Amino acid sequence: MSNSLKTCKVIKKDGTKEPYNVEKVIAAISKSAARALITFNEKELDDIRHYVNDQIIELGIKEIPIPTMHNVVENALEKVDERVANSYRNYRNYRQDFVKMLDNVYQKVQAIDFIGDRSNANTDSTLVSTKRCLGWNELNGEFYKKFFLMPDERQAMKEGYIYVHDRSARLDTYNCCLFDIANVLKGGFELGNIKYTEPTTLAICFNVLGDVIMAAASQQYGGFTLPEMDKVLEPYAQKSFKKYCEEYKNIVKDLNINFTEKELEEKTNEYANNKVRRDFEQGFQALEYKLNTVGSSRGDYPFVTFTFGLGDKHFEKMATKAMLKVRAGGQGAPGFKKAVLFPKLVFLYDENVHGEGKPLEDLFDAAVECSRHAQYPDYLSLSGNGYIADMYKKYGKVISPMGCRAFLSPYWERGGQHPADDKDVPVFVGRWNGGAITLNLPMIFMKAKEENRDFYEVYLEYLEMIRHLHQRTRDFLAKLKAGKSPLAFMEGGLYKGNLKATDPIKPLLDYVTFSFGYTALNELQRLYNGKSIIEDGQFAIDVMNYLNDYVKRIKEEDHILYAIYGTPAESLISLQVKQFREKYGIIEGVSDKDYFTNSFHCHVGEHISPIQKQDYEERFWELSNGGKITYTKYPIDYNTEALKTIIRRGMQKGYYQGVNMDKCYCEHCGYEQLNMTKCPKCGSEDITEVNRVCGYLGYSKVKGRSFMNDGKLAEIKDRVSM
Repeated sequence: MSNSLKTCKVIKKDGTKEPYNVEKVIAAISKSAARALITFNEKELDDIRHYVNDQIIELGIKEIPIPTMHNVVENALEKVDERVANSYRNYRNYRQDFVKMLDNVYQKVQAIDFIGDRSNANTDSTLVSTKRCLGWNELNGEFYKKFFLMPDERQAMKEGYIYVHDRSARLDTYNCCLFDIANVLKGGFELGNIKYTEPTTLAICFNVLGDVIMAAASQQYGGFTLPEMDKVLEPYAQKSFKKYCEEYKNIVKDLNINFTEKELEEKTNEYANNKVRRDFEQGFQALEYKLNTVGSSRGDYPFVTFTFGLGDKHFEKMATKAMLKVRAGGQGAPGFKKAVLFPKLVFLYDENVHGEGKPLEDLFDAAVECSRHAQYPDYLSLSGNGYIADMYKKYGKVISPMGCRAFLSPYWERGGQHPADDKDVPVFVGRWNGGAITLNLPMIFMKAKEENRDFYEVYLEYLEMIRHLHQRTRDFLAKLKAGKSPLAFMEGGLYKGNLKATDPIKPLLDYVTFSFGYTALNELQRLYNGKSIIEDGQFAIDVMNYLNDYVKRIKEEDHILYAIYGTPAESLISLQVKQFREKYGIIEGVSDKDYFTNSFHCHVGEHISPIQKQDYEERFWELSNGGKITYTKYPIDYNTEALKTIIRRGMQKGYYQGVNMDKCYCEHCGYEQLNMTKCPKCGSEDITEVNRVCGYLGYSKVKGRSFMNDGKLAEIKDRVSM
């Protein structure tokens, strides 16, 4: 070190002085590099040392104010890596930024306290536990924007061109998943330092299920799906059946009752079957109570989904019928029962076993009867057309939806993104999603028009922005330790999740999907030529084809399982239209309502039949394989045959299809009907109303108040075809 550097001092912000030491610079810039997920090599560090030292000597001053020191360091970093320079620049202003950030968080927390939060229809912000979580989410979300996003990304999100979902959680844990509950239960597992043995009866299994669901769902965000639950529960029903058979035979023996061998067998089977059926019904009822009344540590009710319906064994069929019977019957006091929201139920439909005259047609009939009363289950076609059905028909593998509409891209057991050979099989159960980022397509269209640029040029810029965000997120998640979510990463809840607590989860990331979401294809088409997607739709299709071609290419280049996701925007539909208005004003047919249209759906106010809606949305179905659902509104709930016809038609097309009926319940007398604002029986206006939010159900009204935001309520009011 030169003599001038040895005698040089740095004047800190508090006025104190300390000897200049370039290694302190290296330590600081290494932290900034780590925040940007970058590691400098020794040559780069040496270059920075030399540059900073040379600049200090060139300045020719003995005492360097800290702002001058920062400028020198930033200049050095700009020459090596601009991203690290931005990270360093952002972090060094943290005191000033923190004051502004914390004030913003404080104002939002105050608003939650006194006004409430309606961004999630299944979150009750009046609860203390929920308020705490919402406050933390605001703070953690601000940290994410400040320390993870680059300036251009932060600006794009602020203006509304992209939306990064779940900012408060996306760097901490995993998103939607197909949790391998069968693998966790088998042989037992450890939870909270307590060793659970494998359940020995069905009743115990249901009790353990409740513990596992609440614990595991609390450690992630998004949808938590337990696939093919009828098959998962069957072995435990078998255990209970054997136990009840022994129990009955002991009763007969103790009472010294004389039966013939045939009579004893018949009565034993009848007794044991009735007891198992009771266990199923009580078990599902207990789960419904827990999942709809006990908030998770995330502050909401866990978004749990059960898929079922393919099991043809005796107890698998019994499980399906019991699940549907309990849901259709509702929960609550006698005379005041109403359908619950969780778990979301999805019936796995195969025309070859559920079609007319087929062996499991009775299960489909029970499902439709349940939908008539409770709107659930939704229906997933495994025998129609398209990607999901093709995977089932070729490999016998079910791609259950994660949450309300997310689906996994294929990942092969031996080959990874591509099959190793013709004997390789895809894996879906146990896999998960790494997060979604949504494009505001009308905003992007208007930006291109305003700047007199080609739409696809601007579109590509935002696609690349999302791509790089996903890459950085994946790199960040790779460093997380398995102990963050023991049931998932250590006890086998997720695929290959048998790591040690201190192991990084990097080996599990090869099979994780990262989603490109989108909204408002209908409004995009209107901007293009003034027509809705039912009047035209070709430009919207072209935009989706471009997105599919792009994602197909970058999957190969990045070796990341990207997916295309029709975003189930809830509060986002109103946020995005507000952002559009601020930038581009009110445009008739585009931003003149308080909401944008979800994903590829027809506008809710279109006067079209359920059959027409199915046909119009079919054009987009295979262009959104990472997340999609279609649903139609039914003005009556008593025409079971009509309901069956529409659902079966959707199943032939290969749809994941939902039912929407606007179920209303009078809290005063218990009267129930569709579309009711005032009870015709007692005159009360104390009405609870359950609507389809998007891919899932929620309360649009509960005892005079709503958990839904104003944009969603405006959309519900306008619904004709949805």
